[in-house]
Amino acid sequence: MSASDKCCTLPDRKDIQDHALATLLDLDGVTFFVDTEKSYWVKFRIVPIQPTPEKPHGLSYTITLHEPSGKRIFGYDNAHPVQASAGPGGKKARPYDHMHREDTIRPYGFVDAATLLADF
Repeated sequence: MSASDKCCTLPDRKDIQDHALATLLDLDGVTFFVDTEKSYWVKFRIVPIQPTPEKPHGLSYTITLHEPSGKRIFGYDNAHPVQASAGPGGKKARPYDHMHREDTIRPYGFVDAATLLADF
């Protein structure tokens, strides 16, 4: 393959996913500020685990945005199950992957590492 062919070839989806997963795992333990005043920060905790029915993707993760007081104002994690809805059907499904927004918790449909990073 010539250099000109290589520049125009899109990477294989598996390569993209492997790169995104490696990037996500590299972010474990990282905290960084997202504003010039260093008031708001993002914190990552990403740990590979054995897949389970609750965490079939094999990751235990928390990605959170915090305000100056330290309060989490937004984030994704799979630390505990959440009720899918308030109705009778919501009591059966209790997914672990979910999103926090202020005081609201909603189930999150984890697809892959790249999508999690893009959604955050």
